[in-house]
Amino acid sequence: MKVTFYGHATVQLETGGKTLLFDPFITPNELAKHIDINSLKPDYILLSHGHGDHIADLEAIQKNSGAKVICIAEIAGWLGKKGIEAHGMNIGGSFTFEFGRVKMVNAIHSSSMPDGSYGGNPAGFVLYTNEGKNIYFAGDTALTYDMKLLADDNINWSILPIGDNYTMGVDDAIKAAAFVNCQNVIGVHYDTFPAIKLDLEEARQKFLKAGLNIQLPGIGESIDL
Repeated sequence: MKVTFYGHATVQLETGGKTLLFDPFITPNELAKHIDINSLKPDYILLSHGHGDHIADLEAIQKNSGAKVICIAEIAGWLGKKGIEAHGMNIGGSFTFEFGRVKMVNAIHSSSMPDGSYGGNPAGFVLYTNEGKNIYFAGDTALTYDMKLLADDNINWSILPIGDNYTMGVDDAIKAAAFVNCQNVIGVHYDTFPAIKLDLEEARQKFLKAGLNIQLPGIGESIDL
């Protein structure tokens, strides 16, 4: 199983012979200008919510790859009007795909589509993969006690926003890792905009002091899980 970071909150997960891409926002991100989205051929695209900094490259990548989109029901309806196949879900529901089971979980944020349409509720995902590892992609979220509901789900890796201002910051992300009972964290949603610039070494030291294995991969860098 491998994760590749493409900047902001965009990560790619390769598991069970399938490729999953989360929240594609690459071409508008100056930090990711060296990434060619035409090289990305996911089987699935998972969307946590409708903000432009999470779906900017959705249509281009989906049309280039034929990926099935997994998202909240309202976004699925919005995409359907564009001729894009999507599997709509809602908070608390789960569904089994080729690579494993996906559960849509709560996220505390906001959501609307780039054209101003209603984007439903923001969400996170828990993936119970066929490889036996469980991955929590929190999406854009504040720290919430709902995360404690995942404490018994044997989460192996948590992908958490750490940039503050729009989402949790480092300190709350550390608490989130404790809530979900997961020692392995991949930090996302930082440095893209001035309001979410981080001192990465300071952030790393905070996670390490808390006894967490923190990974902050460079854009385009992959790590084995």
